[in-house]
Amino acid sequence: MATQLKGMILAAGQGTRVRPLTKDLPKPMIPILGKPVMEYLIEHLARHGVNEIMINVAHLHRKIEQYFGNGQRMGVQIGYSYEGVYEQGEIMPKPLGSAGGMRCIQDFGGFFDKTTIVMCGDALIDLDIGSALYEHKQKKAMVSVITMKVPAKEVSNYGIVEMDKDGRVVSFQEKPQIREARSNYASTGIYFFEPEAIDLIPPNETFDIGSQLFPLLVEKGLPFYAQNRFYNWIDIGRVSDYWEVLQRVLRGEISFMEMPGKEVRPGIWVGLNTKIDWDNVKIEGPVYIDSGTQIDAGAEIIGPCWISHGSHIHKNAKVIRSVLFEYTRISEGMTFQDMIVSPTYCVDRTGETYYVNDDSCSLRWGEARQ
Repeated sequence: MATQLKGMILAAGQGTRVRPLTKDLPKPMIPILGKPVMEYLIEHLARHGVNEIMINVAHLHRKIEQYFGNGQRMGVQIGYSYEGVYEQGEIMPKPLGSAGGMRCIQDFGGFFDKTTIVMCGDALIDLDIGSALYEHKQKKAMVSVITMKVPAKEVSNYGIVEMDKDGRVVSFQEKPQIREARSNYASTGIYFFEPEAIDLIPPNETFDIGSQLFPLLVEKGLPFYAQNRFYNWIDIGRVSDYWEVLQRVLRGEISFMEMPGKEVRPGIWVGLNTKIDWDNVKIEGPVYIDSGTQIDAGAEIIGPCWISHGSHIHKNAKVIRSVLFEYTRISEGMTFQDMIVSPTYCVDRTGETYYVNDDSCSLRWGEARQ
């Protein structure tokens, strides 16, 4: 069934809510255990027989294009649609909106000639695509949106779907206030589109799926359905979400995520060629220590932690429930707890950001290669 399907990944956004992680990286390239979040998505599509995938790009687009290329190494075909303008001698990214980007692809080469699964490039999922596609076809839907129940207090973070007893969508609210939300079923940013739906998107305009196309479908009374499914949907909407995702992954709560490296002690995985003073360090799992990392005597690592490659934890430093990006140095005697740390900035689990040599921050860390 799923082989009748094409794929579209939305990857043109700037990821402003997860800054500073997206200062130098497009959001779909944010790493989870050393692999971009979008790579897990492409692998999942490929497992379900979806091997023709278009990706719209804008912000830092080259990082996505250079990493994934034409998709050959992943057993799929990948095409790109760059959204931007030429201004004052420079090419500037200018996203067309999630729906506008799809219309641009269609007008260019007619990609959407069969049912297409459309998804955001910044979430981890293990949706049974074949089963969802079967329901979409059974209901003769023009568009289906996959939803999930969220706590009432969180509705303002999502597109909220109101449906009748048959699953037909009767209203769609983009990030409503809590008291105005008509349900607590959130769009998970996964949709099935028939080609006719693309024709409803105005050409050459910035146009959004949630705030514009979906209300239009409701207004016109077209066959627009919601599916409520049980599966892992882990959205990286904010820095706090990213920190929480990594904690869950390291605790082994996400069935389809495998720990890289070799398990050298219970709950401790290690990459190649590390330098660790095992007799004089305290390491409590779950912890993944990537290749080329140095951990000096007296250091403590209390998991869940992920230490990326080339990092250096100096003596008597403590890293607790934290993530170190590649080539991060933790200075002697420092304690980093519940944090995401890169060579130039660190972010606590609430999103509070500090930069290296910031006088208001007592922590000391930096670039391990210096």
